[in-house]
Amino acid sequence: MHVVVPYAPDAPKTRLEPVLSPAERSTLARVMLEDVLDSIRGTGHEPTILSTEPLEIDAPVTVDERPLTEAVNAALGSRIRTASTESGTPEAIAIVMADLALTTPDALEKLFAPETDVVIAPGRGVGTNALVVRHPEFRVDYHGGSYLDHRQIAEEVDATLETVDSFRLGTDIDEPADLVEVLVHGTGNTPECLREFGFELDSREGRLEVVRSAELR
Repeated sequence: MHVVVPYAPDAPKTRLEPVLSPAERSTLARVMLEDVLDSIRGTGHEPTILSTEPLEIDAPVTVDERPLTEAVNAALGSRIRTASTESGTPEAIAIVMADLALTTPDALEKLFAPETDVVIAPGRGVGTNALVVRHPEFRVDYHGGSYLDHRQIAEEVDATLETVDSFRLGTDIDEPADLVEVLVHGTGNTPECLREFGFELDSREGRLEVVRSAELR
C-alpha cells in the first residue's frame, strides 16, 4: 500500500492564530506531521509527503503546488495507472492528513484492513481525514462536506465502500479547543510540543480547557 500525507508548510493552521504565533503554528504543524509519519511507519508502510513546496525531512517528498483536491487526484491517478500497468491490479493508496496528531499504528491498521474499493475515516464536521482507494475511477473532492461527497462519488463509480469510525482518525487539530484532545489523548511528540509552548490543562472554571501557564498565575 502506498501512503500519501498531504502537507502545506506555508502559513499552516491559521485557525489556531488566536492562541499560537506564526512560528509556533509552523512548529506544531511540523511536529504533528512527524507524529503521523511515525504512526504510518509503525504499520510497516513508508509514507510519501505530498507537499506544496520543497521540504527538508526524513521521508520521500513529492512537490505539487496545486490545491489539495487537484494534487491528491493527480497522485491517485499516477499511482493507480502505474500499478495497473505493472501488475494488472490497481494498488491500494491511502491518503492520511498531516494534522491527525492523535493517530496511532493501531488506528491506521483499522483504516488499512478492509478490502473494499474505498475506505473512509470521516472527521468532525463531515470532512474526510483519511481514506484508502483501490478503485481506478475514484477521485477525491475535499470541498465542503467531503465525506458525503466521497460516498456519492463511490456510488457513481460503482465502488464498494466502508466507513471506519475512529476517534483518533476523526480528530484533526484545527481549532484552539482541539488542543485539549492532544494533551489528554496524544501519544507522540505533539503533546510535549504544546507543553514547551507553555500550554497545560485547566479545569478551574468547571470545564477542561487548555491555557498558557502564564494565564494560571
